[in-house]
Amino acid sequence: MFGFGKKIHRSVASESVEVGEIDGVRSMYIGSSTIQSSMRVKAPYDLELSYSKGMMLFLLFAPQVRDVLMLGLGGGSIPKYIHHYHPHIKTRVIELSPQVISIAHSHFYLPDDDARLQVIEGDGVQYISDHPETTDLLMLDMFDGKGVPLNMYSQDFFDSCRVALTTNGVLEINLWGSDKNFDVYLQRIEQTFNNRVLMVPTGRPGNIIVMGFNRLPNELRWEPLRQKAKVLDAELKLDFMGLLERLRDHNNHTPSRIIME
Repeated sequence: MFGFGKKIHRSVASESVEVGEIDGVRSMYIGSSTIQSSMRVKAPYDLELSYSKGMMLFLLFAPQVRDVLMLGLGGGSIPKYIHHYHPHIKTRVIELSPQVISIAHSHFYLPDDDARLQVIEGDGVQYISDHPETTDLLMLDMFDGKGVPLNMYSQDFFDSCRVALTTNGVLEINLWGSDKNFDVYLQRIEQTFNNRVLMVPTGRPGNIIVMGFNRLPNELRWEPLRQKAKVLDAELKLDFMGLLERLRDHNNHTPSRIIME
Protein backbone atom coordinates (compact mmCIF):
# COMPACT_ATOMS: atom_id res chain seq x y z
CA MET A 1 0.00 0.00 0.00
CA PHE A 2 2.88 2.34 0.71
CA GLY A 3 5.31 1.26 -2.00
CA PHE A 4 5.71 4.98 -2.80
CA GLY A 5 6.77 5.84 0.75
CA LYS A 6 7.82 4.55 4.10
CA LYS A 7 5.00 3.34 6.33
CA ILE A 8 5.65 4.70 9.81
CA HIS A 9 2.44 3.87 11.66
CA ARG A 10 -0.62 1.63 11.38
CA SER A 11 -3.65 1.52 13.68
CA VAL A 12 -6.54 -0.88 13.27
CA ALA A 13 -9.71 -0.73 15.36
CA SER A 14 -13.05 0.08 13.71
CA GLU A 15 -11.05 1.07 10.61
CA SER A 16 -7.47 1.03 9.36
CA VAL A 17 -5.57 4.31 9.78
CA GLU A 18 -2.05 4.39 8.35
CA VAL A 19 0.70 6.99 8.14
CA GLY A 20 3.33 7.06 5.40
CA GLU A 21 6.19 9.41 4.62
CA ILE A 22 8.15 10.22 1.45
CA ASP A 23 10.51 13.08 0.63
CA GLY A 24 9.71 14.83 3.89
CA VAL A 25 5.93 14.73 3.39
CA ARG A 26 3.87 12.71 5.87
CA SER A 27 0.38 11.54 4.90
CA MET A 28 -2.62 9.89 6.52
CA TYR A 29 -4.63 7.12 4.84
CA ILE A 30 -7.97 5.84 6.15
CA GLY A 31 -9.08 2.47 4.82
CA SER A 32 -7.54 2.92 1.36
CA SER A 33 -4.53 4.28 -0.55
CA THR A 34 -6.22 7.67 -0.94
CA ILE A 35 -4.41 10.46 0.88
CA GLN A 36 -6.63 12.00 3.55
CA SER A 37 -4.16 14.57 4.87
CA SER A 38 -0.53 15.57 4.31
CA MET A 39 2.07 17.58 6.19
CA ARG A 40 5.59 18.68 5.27
CA VAL A 41 7.53 17.65 8.36
CA LYS A 42 9.82 20.70 8.28
CA ALA A 43 6.82 23.05 7.92
CA PRO A 44 4.14 21.35 10.02
CA TYR A 45 1.82 24.36 10.31
CA ASP A 46 1.67 25.11 6.58
CA LEU A 47 -0.85 23.65 4.14
CA GLU A 48 0.58 21.01 1.81
CA LEU A 49 -2.36 19.79 -0.32
CA SER A 50 -3.97 22.02 -2.94
CA TYR A 51 -7.50 21.34 -1.66
CA SER A 52 -6.59 22.47 1.86
CA LYS A 53 -5.26 25.74 0.42
CA GLY A 54 -8.53 26.07 -1.48
CA MET A 55 -10.44 25.78 1.78
CA MET A 56 -8.88 29.11 2.78
CA LEU A 57 -10.98 30.95 0.17
CA PHE A 58 -13.24 32.09 2.98
CA LEU A 59 -10.52 34.65 3.78
CA LEU A 60 -11.27 36.28 0.42
CA PHE A 61 -15.07 36.25 0.60
CA ALA A 62 -15.83 36.16 4.34
CA PRO A 63 -13.12 38.05 6.25
CA GLN A 64 -15.57 38.55 9.13
CA VAL A 65 -15.22 34.89 10.21
CA ARG A 66 -14.27 34.55 13.86
CA ASP A 67 -15.69 31.10 14.68
CA VAL A 68 -15.07 27.97 12.60
CA LEU A 69 -16.80 24.62 13.05
CA MET A 70 -15.27 21.74 11.09
CA LEU A 71 -16.62 18.21 10.60
CA GLY A 72 -13.81 15.75 9.90
CA LEU A 73 -10.28 16.06 11.31
CA GLY A 74 -7.94 13.89 9.24
CA GLY A 75 -4.39 14.89 10.12
CA GLY A 76 -5.64 18.25 11.34
CA SER A 77 -3.89 20.37 8.69
CA ILE A 78 -6.63 22.98 8.35
CA PRO A 79 -7.44 23.59 12.04
CA LYS A 80 -3.71 23.53 12.81
CA TYR A 81 -3.07 26.15 10.12
CA ILE A 82 -5.90 28.40 11.34
CA HIS A 83 -4.74 28.06 14.94
CA HIS A 84 -1.15 28.99 14.04
CA TYR A 85 -1.66 31.78 11.50
CA HIS A 86 -5.05 33.29 12.41
CA PRO A 87 -5.14 33.82 16.19
CA HIS A 88 -8.36 35.86 15.98
CA ILE A 89 -10.32 32.73 14.91
CA LYS A 90 -11.67 30.04 17.25
CA THR A 91 -12.03 26.54 15.83
CA ARG A 92 -14.06 23.50 16.89
CA VAL A 93 -13.51 20.19 15.12
CA ILE A 94 -15.89 17.23 15.41
CA GLU A 95 -14.34 13.84 14.64
CA LEU A 96 -16.03 10.48 15.06
CA SER A 97 -12.86 8.35 15.21
CA PRO A 98 -10.70 8.35 18.36
CA GLN A 99 -7.94 6.71 16.28
CA VAL A 100 -7.82 9.67 13.91
CA ILE A 101 -7.72 12.14 16.80
CA SER A 102 -4.89 10.26 18.50
CA ILE A 103 -2.79 9.99 15.33
CA ALA A 104 -3.35 13.66 14.43
CA HIS A 105 -1.78 14.54 17.78
CA SER A 106 1.00 11.95 17.76
CA HIS A 107 2.12 12.11 14.10
CA PHE A 108 0.86 15.42 12.66
CA TYR A 109 1.68 17.84 15.50
CA LEU A 110 -1.92 18.83 16.16
CA PRO A 111 -1.73 21.02 19.28
CA ASP A 112 -3.66 20.27 22.46
CA ASP A 113 -6.98 21.98 23.05
CA ASP A 114 -6.83 25.55 24.29
CA ALA A 115 -9.00 28.67 24.24
CA ARG A 116 -8.88 28.81 20.41
CA LEU A 117 -8.95 25.15 19.42
CA GLN A 118 -11.22 22.34 20.57
CA VAL A 119 -11.31 18.81 19.10
CA ILE A 120 -14.46 16.93 20.07
CA GLU A 121 -14.93 13.20 19.61
CA GLY A 122 -18.48 12.70 18.42
CA ASP A 123 -21.05 12.63 15.63
CA GLY A 124 -20.78 15.80 13.55
CA VAL A 125 -24.28 15.50 12.10
CA GLN A 126 -25.78 15.38 15.57
CA TYR A 127 -23.52 18.17 16.79
CA ILE A 128 -24.66 20.70 14.20
CA SER A 129 -28.30 19.80 14.89
CA ASP A 130 -27.70 20.53 18.57
CA HIS A 131 -25.90 23.85 17.97
CA PRO A 132 -27.97 26.16 15.74
CA GLU A 133 -26.68 29.62 14.73
CA THR A 134 -23.32 29.13 16.44
CA THR A 135 -20.65 29.37 13.73
CA ASP A 136 -19.56 31.84 11.07
CA LEU A 137 -18.00 29.12 8.90
CA LEU A 138 -18.95 25.45 8.72
CA MET A 139 -16.29 23.34 6.98
CA LEU A 140 -17.10 19.83 5.79
CA ASP A 141 -14.19 17.51 5.01
CA MET A 142 -15.58 14.05 5.70
CA PHE A 143 -14.26 11.07 3.78
CA ASP A 144 -13.72 7.42 4.58
CA GLY A 145 -11.82 4.93 2.43
CA LYS A 146 -14.62 4.96 -0.16
CA GLY A 147 -15.40 8.66 -0.26
CA VAL A 148 -18.24 10.58 1.38
CA PRO A 149 -19.95 8.42 4.04
CA LEU A 150 -23.02 6.79 2.51
CA ASN A 151 -26.27 8.80 2.65
CA MET A 152 -24.71 11.64 4.66
CA TYR A 153 -25.14 14.56 2.25
CA SER A 154 -28.93 14.58 2.07
CA GLN A 155 -31.07 17.68 1.50
CA ASP A 156 -32.05 17.63 5.17
CA PHE A 157 -28.37 17.55 6.13
CA PHE A 158 -27.48 20.62 4.07
CA ASP A 159 -30.53 22.41 5.43
CA SER A 160 -29.33 21.67 8.96
CA CYS A 161 -25.92 23.04 8.01
CA ARG A 162 -27.50 26.35 7.10
CA VAL A 163 -29.34 26.44 10.42
CA ALA A 164 -26.00 25.98 12.22
CA LEU A 165 -24.64 29.17 10.64
CA THR A 166 -24.85 32.73 11.87
CA THR A 167 -26.67 35.35 9.79
CA ASN A 168 -23.67 36.00 7.53
CA GLY A 169 -22.39 32.44 7.80
CA VAL A 170 -20.74 30.37 5.09
CA LEU A 171 -20.68 26.65 4.32
CA GLU A 172 -17.48 25.33 2.76
CA ILE A 173 -17.26 21.72 1.61
CA ASN A 174 -14.55 19.60 0.01
CA LEU A 175 -15.97 17.27 -2.65
CA TRP A 176 -14.50 14.92 -5.24
CA GLY A 177 -15.27 15.94 -8.81
CA SER A 178 -15.21 12.26 -9.79
CA ASP A 179 -17.93 11.37 -7.28
CA LYS A 180 -20.97 10.08 -9.22
CA ASN A 181 -23.15 12.08 -6.82
CA PHE A 182 -21.27 15.37 -7.20
CA ASP A 183 -24.01 17.05 -9.26
CA VAL A 184 -26.66 15.87 -6.81
CA TYR A 185 -24.73 17.31 -3.85
CA LEU A 186 -24.17 20.58 -5.70
CA GLN A 187 -27.86 20.91 -6.54
CA ARG A 188 -28.79 20.29 -2.91
CA ILE A 189 -26.36 22.97 -1.71
CA GLU A 190 -27.77 25.39 -4.30
CA GLN A 191 -31.29 24.68 -3.04
CA THR A 192 -30.29 25.19 0.58
CA PHE A 193 -28.54 28.50 -0.13
CA ASN A 194 -30.91 29.83 -2.84
CA ASN A 195 -28.16 29.60 -5.48
CA ARG A 196 -25.72 31.74 -3.47
CA VAL A 197 -23.03 29.19 -4.27
CA LEU A 198 -19.51 29.16 -5.72
CA MET A 199 -17.40 26.19 -6.80
CA VAL A 200 -13.63 26.05 -7.30
CA PRO A 201 -11.63 23.08 -8.63
CA THR A 202 -8.33 22.95 -6.78
CA GLY A 203 -6.40 20.72 -9.18
CA ARG A 204 -5.69 17.01 -9.41
CA PRO A 205 -6.86 14.52 -8.28
CA GLY A 206 -10.10 16.44 -8.56
CA ASN A 207 -11.03 18.04 -5.25
CA ILE A 208 -13.63 20.77 -5.71
CA ILE A 209 -14.41 23.32 -3.01
CA VAL A 210 -18.05 24.43 -2.89
CA MET A 211 -19.13 27.47 -0.87
CA GLY A 212 -22.69 28.32 0.15
CA PHE A 213 -23.50 31.77 1.55
CA ASN A 214 -26.34 32.74 3.87
CA ARG A 215 -26.02 36.23 2.39
CA LEU A 216 -24.23 37.46 -0.69
CA PRO A 217 -20.61 38.43 -0.02
CA ASN A 218 -20.02 42.17 0.22
CA GLU A 219 -17.63 42.11 -2.71
CA LEU A 220 -18.16 40.25 -5.99
CA ARG A 221 -16.36 42.57 -8.43
CA TRP A 222 -13.28 41.09 -10.09
CA GLU A 223 -10.88 43.98 -9.69
CA PRO A 224 -11.29 44.46 -5.91
CA LEU A 225 -11.16 40.68 -5.48
CA ARG A 226 -7.91 40.51 -7.47
CA GLN A 227 -6.35 43.25 -5.38
CA LYS A 228 -7.36 41.50 -2.20
CA ALA A 229 -6.07 38.17 -3.55
CA LYS A 230 -2.68 39.77 -4.26
CA VAL A 231 -2.45 41.02 -0.68
CA LEU A 232 -3.42 37.64 0.74
CA ASP A 233 -0.93 35.86 -1.52
CA ALA A 234 1.86 38.13 -0.31
CA GLU A 235 0.94 37.47 3.32
CA LEU A 236 0.02 33.78 3.20
CA LYS A 237 1.47 32.34 -0.04
CA LEU A 238 -1.62 30.25 -0.83
CA ASP A 239 -2.16 31.12 -4.55
CA PHE A 240 -5.41 33.05 -4.13
CA MET A 241 -4.85 34.54 -7.58
CA GLY A 242 -4.84 31.09 -9.16
CA LEU A 243 -7.93 30.06 -7.19
CA LEU A 244 -9.71 33.22 -8.26
CA GLU A 245 -9.00 32.51 -11.94
CA ARG A 246 -10.33 28.95 -11.60
CA LEU A 247 -13.37 30.34 -9.83
CA ARG A 248 -13.94 32.66 -12.77
CA ASP A 249 -13.81 29.73 -15.19
CA HIS A 250 -16.40 27.64 -13.32
CA ASN A 251 -19.05 30.12 -12.14
CA ASN A 252 -21.50 32.56 -13.71
CA HIS A 253 -19.91 35.94 -14.28
CA THR A 254 -19.73 39.06 -16.39
CA PRO A 255 -16.47 40.80 -17.34
CA SER A 256 -16.76 42.91 -14.20
CA ARG A 257 -18.18 40.63 -11.49
CA ILE A 258 -19.34 37.25 -10.21
CA ILE A 259 -23.04 36.49 -10.61
CA MET A 260 -24.72 34.63 -7.74
CA GLU A 261 -28.36 35.73 -7.94
